[in-house]
Amino acid sequence: MTNDSRSTSEAPVSPGVPESVLASIEAHLRQRELRREDLYQRARRLRRLSQGTMTRIHSTGTVPPEEVEIRHSMAELSDWLRREGRGDEPMASDALQEAVEAVLLACAATHTVFPGPSDLGVDPEPYLLGLGDVVGEVRRRVLDRLGRDDLPGAEAELLLMERLTQSLLRFDTTRAIVPLKPKQDTARALLERTRGEVVMARHLVRVRTHLEPSDRSEAP
Repeated sequence: MTNDSRSTSEAPVSPGVPESVLASIEAHLRQRELRREDLYQRARRLRRLSQGTMTRIHSTGTVPPEEVEIRHSMAELSDWLRREGRGDEPMASDALQEAVEAVLLACAATHTVFPGPSDLGVDPEPYLLGLGDVVGEVRRRVLDRLGRDDLPGAEAELLLMERLTQSLLRFDTTRAIVPLKPKQDTARALLERTRGEVVMARHLVRVRTHLEPSDRSEAP
């Protein structure tokens, strides 16, 4: 009787994943690691530059020349992400957000029209997050004006806060697209608090103005 069945030892064995494929995957992962390290360094530099620029704007009231570098680096990083950094965008999110914030604060300090996302070369998502944070930076400018007894200046900055908050609140989108809701809630709360502080300052100015004539009349 003829036995046509093959023994286990005679069954064909799969050669597995070719060495060339494994080597290609290793090279791909290594290249991605190098790109991520490059991205990390780019984002870190941009974040530090933005933070330093905002500090100087608040301390001196003027916009340092580094603001031009921020604009250039922000657009360059955004373009790099679109070309080579797909999948790693979250690593640069905070840096782009702070860069937008710094540029918008510079516009507030120089009383110039705010640029849009396309003007800065960034996507709308980091732009909106930066817009949310700049509301708090303008609040600092209000408090600085109040501290210098500059009520008209504080009122002008408060008006800008109101406009920025209204712009921010018009957007209603899911957190999965952009986590904007916390920024909106914070902006609304800061605006209400700042309004109260400016109202109190107005009241104190009226009281002071009312008392000053009688103080002078009682002077020896």
